[in-house]
Amino acid sequence: MLYYLIAVVIVALDQWSKHLVVKNMEIGESIPLIADVFHLTSHRNMGAAFGILQNQRWLFIIITIAVVIGIIYSLARIGKTQPRVSFALSLVLGGAIGNFIDRLLTGQVVDFFDFTLINFPIFNIADMAITFGVAIMLIDTLLETRKKAA
Repeated sequence: MLYYLIAVVIVALDQWSKHLVVKNMEIGESIPLIADVFHLTSHRNMGAAFGILQNQRWLFIIITIAVVIGIIYSLARIGKTQPRVSFALSLVLGGAIGNFIDRLLTGQVVDFFDFTLINFPIFNIADMAITFGVAIMLIDTLLETRKKAA
């Protein structure tokens, strides 16, 4: 149950932050938090990561439904036996649902974290949760592979 609660918290934070951006900023408006390094920039993305596959709303909706079902199945199966993987899956689940809500309701994802120093694509809390979740799963796989090899 804890892992579903983590996913719900991610979704809530993601949707709340996106709501604040939509209500308080014009699209394209940028607020420097650390000049020339990190800005809040109101942006909309109709594609996937790095803006690929633009205007493929239904493809993303179908893929997200499949991913969410797979994650829920995996969490039910592994539960407390693999807490690191379960935590990672809960982050991915929350992030996937957060961006899913945007795509379902408006056909585009609200992004706003903008690292201008390195010209990185603009992203949101859901994107961060997915990225961290996948990174944790990769690290866990590497650790388990090393453990089995030893």
